[in-house]
Amino acid sequence: MLNFSSLFYTTTEEKCFLNNLDLDVEHKKLLNDAKSEVRRTLKDNLPKILAEIAGDSAVAEPRFFTQGSWAYKTLNAPAQSPQQADLDDGAYLPLGFISEINKPSVASEIYFRAVEKALLPLAQKNKWKLITDKPTCTRLEINSKSHIDIPLYAIPDKEFVLLKKAAEARYISLGSEFAEQDAWTALPKNMVLLAHREDDWKVSDPRPIKEWFLTQVRVDMKGEQLRRVVRYLKAYRDHQWTSGGPSSILLMAAVVPVFENRKYRDDLALLDVVRQLPSILRKGVCNPIDQSESLTARLGAKDVEEAATKFEELCKYLTASLLQATDTAQASIWMCNQFGRRFPYSPDRIQDVTPSETIASAAALVTATPLVGRTQAG
Repeated sequence: MLNFSSLFYTTTEEKCFLNNLDLDVEHKKLLNDAKSEVRRTLKDNLPKILAEIAGDSAVAEPRFFTQGSWAYKTLNAPAQSPQQADLDDGAYLPLGFISEINKPSVASEIYFRAVEKALLPLAQKNKWKLITDKPTCTRLEINSKSHIDIPLYAIPDKEFVLLKKAAEARYISLGSEFAEQDAWTALPKNMVLLAHREDDWKVSDPRPIKEWFLTQVRVDMKGEQLRRVVRYLKAYRDHQWTSGGPSSILLMAAVVPVFENRKYRDDLALLDVVRQLPSILRKGVCNPIDQSESLTARLGAKDVEEAATKFEELCKYLTASLLQATDTAQASIWMCNQFGRRFPYSPDRIQDVTPSETIASAAALVTATPLVGRTQAG
């Protein structure tokens, strides 16, 4: 049995896969600085613009909540073009103010229009691209490798004052008949609503998902290794798919129930999960805080099967590399081809931790053919 763990993650100064996935210091600072500028601009200008458009002079400053991979600390640098590192920073206004605007459809349209009017001068000044065709957010493309998404929310007035990230939420599904009624009486007054360009408003609160995942990381015997395994799988996806593939939330929801901590062995913890992923995906995966929402249905049957097949392939190569290979150079080539150039090619750092006579009994025989020659593994 070979031990690849130090190539996945190490606390020494040697190169490892995890460190190669991190945004560099300049990239991270660029996104953080851009987020601060966006927040400052919306705080200064959004209340005035909304007052002009909606005719209400008492508009609260928006509040903000960072969500998505940046908040979960599972963000990876882009693996290839046209992938981009994204920072999701939700903007919140009190539902009491939003519901004073004529109709839900009018309110969502005004919300988007006001935010975009506030951000346009900032985008022009910094030579950012303002993108206004995303159904659930306004996007600022910072450069070819980075963007910030600003989803727009209406939050119950009491929660607006507190905006507690650990608040629990119950979810309901809004049918199309609600949108057709276009009346505030059709929408709940005690839930967080997400502005939508096509469907006006949807019940959607990102806070419970964040709290769910962070709680799972804190659970005894899961810890930071869980977060690392999710990042390895996202990196695999980004190498195998130029765009698309299973969403980050789908991967998180599939991994958490079956993850088991393997002390000092990220390679085996990953293999444990990958062995089960194909069947998990084919059976279907639901939103962990809303069992009525199928994350695999959102991906689609064809793409679910493609993902399951790819993870079966990954499982073969992981099994061959960790449990059956005796040639560390060949095993390294297999790993580099599965995970891409960011996985270190360092056969000399791979440890043989199993006597040769027991290798054959470590796992069922897996036939694995190298995809490229050693000279292409770098």
